[in-house]
Amino acid sequence: MLWSLLAVTVVTAAVLYVLYRWIIPAAVQSSGWLALLWHDVILKRLLDIMTGSTQPQRMLEAVQKNATKGDPESVFSAIDYYGRHKEWAMNVGDEKGLILDSVLTEVNPSIALELGTYCGYSTVRIARLLSPGSKLITVEFNPAFAAVARQIIAYAGVQDKVTLVEGPSGDLIPKMKERFGIKSFDFVFLDHWKDRYVPDTKLLEDCGLLRKGTVLLADNVICPGAPEYLKYVRNSPRYESRYFKSNLEYSKVEDGLEKSVFLG
Repeated sequence: MLWSLLAVTVVTAAVLYVLYRWIIPAAVQSSGWLALLWHDVILKRLLDIMTGSTQPQRMLEAVQKNATKGDPESVFSAIDYYGRHKEWAMNVGDEKGLILDSVLTEVNPSIALELGTYCGYSTVRIARLLSPGSKLITVEFNPAFAAVARQIIAYAGVQDKVTLVEGPSGDLIPKMKERFGIKSFDFVFLDHWKDRYVPDTKLLEDCGLLRKGTVLLADNVICPGAPEYLKYVRNSPRYESRYFKSNLEYSKVEDGLEKSVFLG
């Protein structure tokens, strides 16, 4: 009886290992919804339970262990390594990050807005390319994420260029002009809840925070997807849009960024 139980346990463990090591990763690489389910729901929750920490806290630890303080590129490179080799994370990532870098360099904004800070990956990536005197306002709904992001932003040494505000984007956007004394944004990076892309874009329009030539760059428009946003910016006469094809962060699943220029 004992030997039978032991044999079943060994076989079960072997099957689970094969599934975890080869079969599931192969399936995940070709399916967007499987990738998100496996990485962002199952594995992340298991690691939260096993380690007693959250993913942002684990990424902060990876940054503090592997990155050079005051070097923003080493900070997001440490997060990229962690996301590709240790634990998948929904940052814009290294591949799409190059597209973000290119668009941002082209725009060279004086004042930029990021919707969705998460752990501060894209915040650091954006801030390190800003010209002296330029400013990035980044919005994060989750206080726990914001607390970690502040530490990562400071570790990268770009805190003087960044203002992180906590709360719902829908409540904060109408207060931007009065609170920060700005007329409009030159660049907006959308990377928060996908169902907020359209409402927040319309809110930015209504509040006069977009000027002629403002560039909006939206992440994850294919996976997990933002079909209503794509429909809106591609069919509105107020925008000129272009899709940049890439891959979902740290995978081979198709994703991309949508660049939309506000025409007034």
